[in-house]
Amino acid sequence: MDMVEEDTIRLPLLDGEDGRKERRDAVKNRAHILATAKRLFAEHGVSQVNMADIATAAGVGKGTLYRNFVNKGEVCLALLDAQMTEFQNARLAQMQQMAEQNVPAMGQLDAFLDALVYFTDAHLPLLCEAQREGLLRDRESDDLQMPHFWQHMTVSALLKTAVTEGDLPPDLDIQYMADALLAPLKADIFRFQREVRLFSLERISAGLRLLASGLRQ
Repeated sequence: MDMVEEDTIRLPLLDGEDGRKERRDAVKNRAHILATAKRLFAEHGVSQVNMADIATAAGVGKGTLYRNFVNKGEVCLALLDAQMTEFQNARLAQMQQMAEQNVPAMGQLDAFLDALVYFTDAHLPLLCEAQREGLLRDRESDDLQMPHFWQHMTVSALLKTAVTEGDLPPDLDIQYMADALLAPLKADIFRFQREVRLFSLERISAGLRLLASGLRQ
């Protein structure tokens, strides 16, 4: 009898096949939820879809959904992850090429701001939802993961280089000016410009780049 019981008892393994299967299932669930949300957003619009809709369409319980994403803003930010990484890599490559061609930092900033205007417009509904949930604010715990932090870091670096190159005054408040240049690209302000002011992307880009050029001595 003791032999039978010993043979049939299965002790849980901390990092065995069961643990690996759970991790695989979690990754699969997350990918499925994101794919479902992406489809629903495309069909109905981001603002018209709620978390319950996503759970129902994905065929998962609300507990599973909320274990992966606390709110819809997190879903939107996760959907933006690949696009933001691609955008960052493209901009870094562009700036490196421009630097090799001896394009000054202010010229690189001009190109960066222009590209950022079009990126913001292309992903505005997702950005608005993420901002509404407070996920686009810089926080000490996760600054490096926040898109605004990377943008601020890039603009600040270009302004600093422009000061070194003599294109901008040496006493320029770089941190403030980086925030000031990026402020019109915050999702809610940008949406107001597009949907209420009816500003074209060309107009927004030209105005923003004119602000930057006005920093010159």
